[in-house]
Amino acid sequence: MDFDLTDEQRLVQKNVHQFMRKEIEPIAEQIDREDRFPVDIWKKMGELGVLGVTIPEEYGGSGFDLLTAVLVIEQIARTCPALAVSYGAHANLCADNLSRNGTEEQKRKYLPGLCSGDLVGCLALTEPNSGSDAISIRTTAIRDGDDFILNGTKMFITNAPVGDVFLTYAKTDRDSPAKSGITTFIVEKDFPGFQVSRALEKMGNRGSPTGEIVFEDCRVPRENVIGVIGAGIRVMMGGLDVERAFFSGEPLGLAEGALELARKYSMEREQFGKPICNFQLIKAKLADMYTEIEAARGLVYRAATLADKIERGGKGTEVHKIAASAMLFAAETATRVVNQALQIHGGYGYMLEFPINRFYRDAKLYEIGAGTSEIRRLVIADEIIQRGLEYV
Repeated sequence: MDFDLTDEQRLVQKNVHQFMRKEIEPIAEQIDREDRFPVDIWKKMGELGVLGVTIPEEYGGSGFDLLTAVLVIEQIARTCPALAVSYGAHANLCADNLSRNGTEEQKRKYLPGLCSGDLVGCLALTEPNSGSDAISIRTTAIRDGDDFILNGTKMFITNAPVGDVFLTYAKTDRDSPAKSGITTFIVEKDFPGFQVSRALEKMGNRGSPTGEIVFEDCRVPRENVIGVIGAGIRVMMGGLDVERAFFSGEPLGLAEGALELARKYSMEREQFGKPICNFQLIKAKLADMYTEIEAARGLVYRAATLADKIERGGKGTEVHKIAASAMLFAAETATRVVNQALQIHGGYGYMLEFPINRFYRDAKLYEIGAGTSEIRRLVIADEIIQRGLEYV
């Protein structure tokens, strides 16, 4: 599969890289220490055209393909993984989801603001007692005339404390089987009965705000239903392979950033009269880190290219296991790379003043969020067992 980038893709890649180095790198440590979402930078990202990278131009987006979106999130994560988390939740889980599944009226109402950065998007799915088992959600939506009344709690919602638009999943039929009776809603932060009950403090990805949401008789108009009432599982699962392919670019970028830090430090740090990059064990670490990153890159780019070409993913398709494999391998690669990068820093890497500790704390999320490594392994294994291997 050919992964040669087009001139336009390389330009986007270069522009985002330069933007991150200029606007974010000087304040990345401050963002982490203060756990502060950079609102002013968010608006500049809208002006750069990346907040709606896959959204059609008629709605204010840039109209690029999924591989270009992966290049964008990869470059963001190289400098500030926390910002990449917020970006992914906004650009893919909310804006791209709405673009693929919303009505024309919904898209014209919400997408321009999401693309410009005037609105911050979120996905409200996970609940206190439903993580990997996403379809076991308990939040309810009861019909009341032309509206729905939502009640329930959502947990670990990225961007919730600063969010404006929440794509929310709720049960519209509590007596239906687990895989039906779920409906997708667009909830605005100012709807009566909606509140972010608390911001959650995390060990990593600080600066990407995470919160708990509570719906207490929250009134949502009927026109804010996405898709068919009771068929929200189609919305949830329909973009899952695209989501995995897209988000695998995050740990890839984080690993690249960690390797850059390790390389630079090893060339500056002297022991026994010479830079430590000259020692064979340090060389071996750098070589292993680079090799794993390049292997992950091939898998991530392949997943994005496949996801762009298919009309339907899901069980029984090649992209289903490739996307899960890309996210699994990239996430665990990031963990291994950042661990070795911190080891190269030695005691200084354990100090908060060195950026590598931020990457170390940020990396673990990718093995947990958006489907754990264990769930990804089950997806891959089920495809191999039920449909065999496709090497010919």
